[in-house]
Amino acid sequence: MLTLLADHRYRHLLAAQVVALLGTGLATVALGLLAYDLAGGGAAAVLGTVFTIKMLAYVGIAPVAGALAERMDRRRLLVTLDLVRAGAALALPFVTEVWQVYALIFLLQAASAGFTPTFQATLPDILPEEERYTRALSLSRLVQDLENILSPTLAALLLLLLPYNALFLGTAAGFAGSALLVVSVALPRPMATGRRGIYDRTTRGIRLYLATPRLRGLLALQLAVAAAGAMVLVNSVVLVRGVLGLPDSALAWAMFAFGAGSMTAALLLPRLLDRIPDRPVMLAGAGLMALTLAGLAGIVAGAGLAWPVLLGAWLLIGFGSSAVATPSGRLLRRSAHAADRPALFAAQFALSHACWLICYPLAGWLMTGFGTVPALAVLACLAGIGLLAAWQLWPAGEAREIDHVHHNLPADHPHLNGARRHSHPLVIDDLHPRWATRF
Repeated sequence: MLTLLADHRYRHLLAAQVVALLGTGLATVALGLLAYDLAGGGAAAVLGTVFTIKMLAYVGIAPVAGALAERMDRRRLLVTLDLVRAGAALALPFVTEVWQVYALIFLLQAASAGFTPTFQATLPDILPEEERYTRALSLSRLVQDLENILSPTLAALLLLLLPYNALFLGTAAGFAGSALLVVSVALPRPMATGRRGIYDRTTRGIRLYLATPRLRGLLALQLAVAAAGAMVLVNSVVLVRGVLGLPDSALAWAMFAFGAGSMTAALLLPRLLDRIPDRPVMLAGAGLMALTLAGLAGIVAGAGLAWPVLLGAWLLIGFGSSAVATPSGRLLRRSAHAADRPALFAAQFALSHACWLICYPLAGWLMTGFGTVPALAVLACLAGIGLLAAWQLWPAGEAREIDHVHHNLPADHPHLNGARRHSHPLVIDDLHPRWATRF
């Protein structure tokens, strides 16, 4: 994987991802503590609302951003959005009311809704070979997992010396560093196939996504990831501080365990995916998360929550989450032409976060209103539903190339090359408007 760093464009973009993620990780810890300061025992509900606002920004803005990224200079767009995120982070240490947190989080996450899918769609254009792109996905996931370890560790050390509000300054520095690294490289800009109206460009990615069976399965798996992840992100602060009565630094170590599990999976996946198709790996990851939530509910109901048990459960959930998330970029790359990738990545960003939009408030509401065991049990059921839906929606043994017949094109169309029946990897586009063998 490290040979990819010889490409200076990828090296700079990876470094931008590192510093931005490091800053975001500090903010995750700081937000949990800020919510606890402002709302006490109602921190789970506050965090649930914060994450709901984040998801609303993602779901509503990402498709529009994907349409704009098709026409705008990517580097200029990414740098501008990084600076907006840095400004929002700088204001967070000065808030005194919960509503101020909500407003700043919406601004920050609206910028992230434009930044992240545009950034992700750029990678397959820089690394067009699938093997190199697969390694890049694993390396990017490994970076995210290292952030899940390093950020809580750094946060725990900083909290020994500084108030938690100081962590937001690190967040702003991370976004500023990302902007400097992005501006240092030239980014490709694939030409769109023909001019489209704003409605067509805004909805195109979602239409392509939902028309592709493997991506419908991916969306169901995202529900499992969101159910398990929401339990970790929303309720860890209540479990650590409220149920176990541990200090602030313990929250950072709980997130460390989640990141360690995810990193372990990312290290194992590149070679595993060389031998095993994406589908069984991703389904196994979703199953692990559902079983872990259910098992933890049983343990807590019977013997109560213990610190080592919580760390072990978060480790397993992190492993399963990475097993689903890491190969997903391969599915997206395989499912669109270069010109449609920004729209498709934006659709993935919006639709996957729609799952989080359901699970974040549900996790906070269940924990606040009913307690730990009902929250774990309901989210385990939701993860199981996602797993079963993916099993049905994503056909097993999917052929690499699909034999099909075109009746929707004139006989002299260049795509036909003189033959109405032909075989190639099927991608939903203007020539193939649905997943079928006859057009």
